[in-house]
Amino acid sequence: MPNPSDFVATPDDGVAWITGASSGIGAALASKLAGKGWRVAVTARSADDLRALAEECAGLPGKILVHPGDTTDEARMAQIVADIEADAGAIALAVLNAGVYLPVDGTAPDLRAFQKSFDVNLGGTVNCLVPLLEAMRGHGRGQVALVASVAGYGGLPTSAAYGATKAGLINLAEALKFDLDRIGVRIQIVSPGFVDTPATKDNPFPMPHLMQVEDAASRLHDGLKRRGNFEITFPRRFTWQLKALQLLPYRWYFALLGRSTGWSKKGPPEARPRDTVAEAAQ
Repeated sequence: MPNPSDFVATPDDGVAWITGASSGIGAALASKLAGKGWRVAVTARSADDLRALAEECAGLPGKILVHPGDTTDEARMAQIVADIEADAGAIALAVLNAGVYLPVDGTAPDLRAFQKSFDVNLGGTVNCLVPLLEAMRGHGRGQVALVASVAGYGGLPTSAAYGATKAGLINLAEALKFDLDRIGVRIQIVSPGFVDTPATKDNPFPMPHLMQVEDAASRLHDGLKRRGNFEITFPRRFTWQLKALQLLPYRWYFALLGRSTGWSKKGPPEARPRDTVAEAAQ
């Protein structure tokens, strides 16, 4: 049996599906794949943004196929998989990229930020993944990439919700690989560093090696084409530094991260008004 990790999907194998494709890395990757001759089904909540993307890519060798939907809607994601397979053919490549970044202040945590992050980043991905894997199992092959983040490697300031979901995606992909290898489906995890998108522009700490969206999409595209690799991570000079930090004792880890992000210089938070505290407790 061929090694599933060596399978690289091509336009001849079927259709590509990208979630979170209305902007950022998802939109840039969809455009890049269409330029390589792929028929690319794109999903996001905004149908208008997806149609605009399809118009922008109209002159490319491939084609953008618009399938709007909210990934937290389990039934809608199952229907989209069924519609793509019925109308355009087998899904050979999927990049499950939809996600939200909601910063969390640990001194005044917002329950809704945790709930929405878990619903979209973890629950939404699983809503797409289950019907997708059912389809790919029927075809006997496929390639799936889950977009996580280096925030999933270890705790970073403001990323208590976001990082927890991305760590969950990394674990999810690792655990599934054992079984997916048995049915010929290749799974990969994508761990980008900081990318210049609206989600990162307000980060209150330095973002070393900040990448432009087009560069990030190119790195992701190249990683999808590379045989044998499980993780696609970029920029490597930064992401491997974060991996190395995980080998340190926690005392050193927190000291180094606190110093490099400026968090160690922060004083006690200002007291919140009494009515805010009462509202948070309800």
